[in-house]
Amino acid sequence: MLNKLLIGAHCSTAGGIHNALYAGRDIGCTTVQLFTSNQRQWKSRSLSQDDVEQFQKALHETGLSHISSHAGYLINLGAPDPEVHSKSHDALREEIIRCMQLGISYLNFHPGSAIDDPPEKCLEKVVKSLRLMKDLFETNCNLKLCIETMAGQGSQVGHTFEEIGYIVKNTKDEIPIGVCVDTCHIFAAGYDIRNMEHLARILKEFDKKIGLSYLETWHLNDSIKGLGSHVDRHEQLGDGELGLDCFRAIMRHPQLQKMPKYLETPGGPECWEKEIAMLKGYAEV
Repeated sequence: MLNKLLIGAHCSTAGGIHNALYAGRDIGCTTVQLFTSNQRQWKSRSLSQDDVEQFQKALHETGLSHISSHAGYLINLGAPDPEVHSKSHDALREEIIRCMQLGISYLNFHPGSAIDDPPEKCLEKVVKSLRLMKDLFETNCNLKLCIETMAGQGSQVGHTFEEIGYIVKNTKDEIPIGVCVDTCHIFAAGYDIRNMEHLARILKEFDKKIGLSYLETWHLNDSIKGLGSHVDRHEQLGDGELGLDCFRAIMRHPQLQKMPKYLETPGGPECWEKEIAMLKGYAEV
């Protein structure tokens, strides 16, 4: 079964996007998450043919698959400010194009923040923006857009299954949409997944309000803050409020084992190598 496990981390693209793949391979990853451009800037350069060729070469040499890109942190598809909303829309389109050029499987994005708008209005803007991406998928449907579950910090939307479900329901017929569950985020949002029993109950709720067929990927992070804190603070696996039973349950749950999982824990490659080995060990039993 281990050759089917898709476990990795968010690896650095220093020196070129392709380097994230080699960095992942060196610590035992079978998949990785990466940024295709600077995540804290609006402007991004276009990919060259050499960029694409080096990335494809690295994919072949490493054997990694199901690569995920994380969209920039500035993007807010529900922004009330017209300029920010327009920049967010353009930035996501550019990110989709880069992912398609590279042959990336998933594009993970934060749905947005209402700021001073009602959450409902923010969600409507998110849906409208995503539906305007439809033309990009007319000839390429290999990329899946994955809404990341949020902690509910500040005015974030997407911290309840109802809100995620609203976005999915209203975009699924226009674009290839899915969901990425971040363990730290949903725990901080109030969803208890600390053992197999709790995880099973939450998955049933997810299925009822969103649909398990839309669950595509996972971010594996422990949480510094407690259940329902609405504070997004990642911790190394087992050192936070979630505990190791949570991750043991995720690795052993039959419906989740083959889904791609990406570490975003603090500590860097040395820590990730140990966590990846531990996660693989959980899946063996």
